[in-house]
Amino acid sequence: MGAPAPIRFEGDMFATTMTTNSVYDRERSLFREVAPRVERSVPGIEVLALELLGRERFCVYVDHPDGVSHALCERVTNVLRDYLDRYTVEVSSPGVERPLRTADHFSRAVGRRVALRTDSEFAGRSRFRGELLEAGARTVKIAAAGGEPVDIPYEAIVRGNLIDEG
Repeated sequence: MGAPAPIRFEGDMFATTMTTNSVYDRERSLFREVAPRVERSVPGIEVLALELLGRERFCVYVDHPDGVSHALCERVTNVLRDYLDRYTVEVSSPGVERPLRTADHFSRAVGRRVALRTDSEFAGRSRFRGELLEAGARTVKIAAAGGEPVDIPYEAIVRGNLIDEG
């Protein structure tokens, strides 16, 4: 396996190289801070994912039973106002390539095509595209192109998204 691959944020005049795992660890930490705060403050909202887009910028993906409007995104931004002194905060609907991060998200996507990125290799790879066959209590099973189905533990998944089949 070896050391985590470096990730470089471009467009930053003091561009910083960080390890991939440290970026995902920071995302998970921010998600654990942000999600409960938003979900307590905005009735019915679900925080699907948080992605770091740069050293000082993140995007929160939200969904709501009534849809995601500009006004809803503004409400979420206001809830996150304390973060604006350290980050540029974006709020977005999930879009057609909906983020998948939790067991519940994955269970709703069984039978659909997904893209996954993991923090370590499984079956010799860390990136997968294929049909999601199962979403169990601890792992997902994906039928990745060119190989046998692969079981991947949820805690190893750092990115998961539906693939737009439209």
